[in-house]
Amino acid sequence: MTDENSWMLELVAGVRGVRHVVVLSADGLVRVRTSETSREEADKLAAACAGLTSLGHGISRQFGADAHPRQVMVEFNGGFLFIRGAGDGSRLAVITEMSIDPALVAQQMQATVLMIGERAMSTPRRSV
Repeated sequence: MTDENSWMLELVAGVRGVRHVVVLSADGLVRVRTSETSREEADKLAAACAGLTSLGHGISRQFGADAHPRQVMVEFNGGFLFIRGAGDGSRLAVITEMSIDPALVAQQMQATVLMIGERAMSTPRRSV
């Protein structure tokens, strides 16, 4: 996915209090970002999210039923970071303000993840 697909992020990006939305690969590379998120911000966020997700895998493996965390959430002074799987090894990362409705953010993230999955399934594979 490239930034031309940023329209897929509008559902979650349009939620009041959402500041940044990025889709990243499992290894921390930016696949899609909203226009409000600079390339530099997206790169830093993607790298941090890859590391946090890796930690989540380790904790899930040690203490959960499997090695796949459903979601990683970080609360910081001024907002939240939500990370969840978005199919084919991708992750959806959302930075919000403190005053958000977490249930609405989660709902829109899920709808966005489903849209990303449908898009990935309908995109023809290319030979390398």
